[in-house]
Amino acid sequence: MTDMPLEPGPAPVTGEVPVAFQDPTYRAAVVDLLGAIAYGEIAAFERLAEDAKMAPGLEDKTELAGMASTEFGHFCALRERLRELGVDPFAAMEPFQKPFEAFHARTAPSDWLEGLIKAYVGEGLSADFYREIAAFVDADTRTLIIDSLEDAGQSEFVVDRVRRAIEADHRVGGRLALWGRRLMGEALSQAQRVAAERDALSALLAGGVDRPGMDLAAIGRMFTRLTENHAKRMEQLGLAS
Repeated sequence: MTDMPLEPGPAPVTGEVPVAFQDPTYRAAVVDLLGAIAYGEIAAFERLAEDAKMAPGLEDKTELAGMASTEFGHFCALRERLRELGVDPFAAMEPFQKPFEAFHARTAPSDWLEGLIKAYVGEGLSADFYREIAAFVDADTRTLIIDSLEDAGQSEFVVDRVRRAIEADHRVGGRLALWGRRLMGEALSQAQRVAAERDALSALLAGGVDRPGMDLAAIGRMFTRLTENHAKRMEQLGLAS
């Protein structure tokens, strides 16, 4: 793999740890959340670097290299925050390795265009999900999460390339629309598993005496919002969701 320049990501949160971290359940939830996002970022870096090999030209290759660099910068900021919390960042990421890798194995793109759709649609769904959960954490953690989920530059680039491909061959649109729907289903299932299989994250969403939470109706509305955002992304791509 060709070495790529790594740019610094958002500055890690500094200062005193909020009082909320005195609650061991809350602390465990934040560690899980940061660990999951950090693993997602390093996995995105790896995938973008691999997808760059399928790029049809040098310009596209360098665009993906830049996106990969941004994802690595996000990972570095999350890693440093976990260290500030006194946690081994790699131990925090380890529980998410197998489920994330299983998801990526199920959604391995077969070509350049499918890789672009996955980078845009799949990462967008994950980011939406983690932003929803970030509403239930302290301000410093929320800021770090939001910064780490910022678009790595893929939106405008992917929309342009996919629309060009559809204009050149309208048959491409049907195949990519089916691929987008498959990614949607797999990503939502993955999000549900992440939330359900980690007790601390489930407790965070449920809330407590001094913390707001989500009931079943609120969780349903959250997944409706995720679905609506996905439909908007597909529309931007010129694809039917």
